[in-house]
Amino acid sequence: MKAFVIGNVALDETLSIVDFPRPGASIFGSTLSRDLGGKGANQAVAMARTGLACRFAAAVGRGARGDEIARRLAIEPLEAKLIVLEEVATDFSIILMAEAGENAVITTREAASALSPAQARLALEGAAPGDLLVMQGNLSAETTEAALRHAQGLGLRTALNPSPLQPYFGRLWPLVDMVFVNEGEAEALGGVETLLAEGVQDVVLTLGGRGAALIRRDTRSEVPAQPCTVIDTTGAGDCFMAVALASAMLRGGQLDARALIHAAQAAARTVARPGTVAAFPDRAEMAAILAD
Repeated sequence: MKAFVIGNVALDETLSIVDFPRPGASIFGSTLSRDLGGKGANQAVAMARTGLACRFAAAVGRGARGDEIARRLAIEPLEAKLIVLEEVATDFSIILMAEAGENAVITTREAASALSPAQARLALEGAAPGDLLVMQGNLSAETTEAALRHAQGLGLRTALNPSPLQPYFGRLWPLVDMVFVNEGEAEALGGVETLLAEGVQDVVLTLGGRGAALIRRDTRSEVPAQPCTVIDTTGAGDCFMAVALASAMLRGGQLDARALIHAAQAAARTVARPGTVAAFPDRAEMAAILAD
């Protein structure tokens, strides 16, 4: 089985601050890290490090940022399909990390939103029934829907992390098998029951320090969070989703409590280290997690 991730990629610049500024305030900060990022890239890298075959497709612009992204992806165990667009800036993120461990992320999406439906469908070339498509909320409505509809027609399973929240998500639920949301996102989308009623089969609800829940129409399984010291929460949700999906795929089955336990262990290691992709468990650590 193979995973196809279509989404965004960016360079993350993380700044350490004492606390988030009020409007109009000027504050000091210090550089913590420069790392590969973007929700799509985060999920693809974490998934590939588990040993699951993974193809990642994203749009970049010409120039130094796009070149650096290509170099960073080249050392990861995945197949990267970077679509270079003319007269488009490569996306980047500014991450503000407060002393309490919480963060705020500002991400551009010029390149991500320029990815066309045709390019997204082409990224699924070679996909077979039983493979997996993973998407997020950074692409345009037309491109996201086109990719999900094409995947459904090919017999792929589909997973969506509806973040950042977009007004078009409501029409996607009949095309999505699995949704990963936090409590705020679930509430904004009308609640877990609404997602299930609209056709989603599995909803994974992340509960922060309380763990996570796998919810279906007739069952609910909960797993606790893993104890850890929180240093940097950037990308932890992406790592959680990727490892949960990979755990299930590598075992040839559906999402289950074991997949969420594996995901919680990987996320706990991620938040205990600074950075985004650099904080994810490496291939050896992923192997140890999935062996449990």
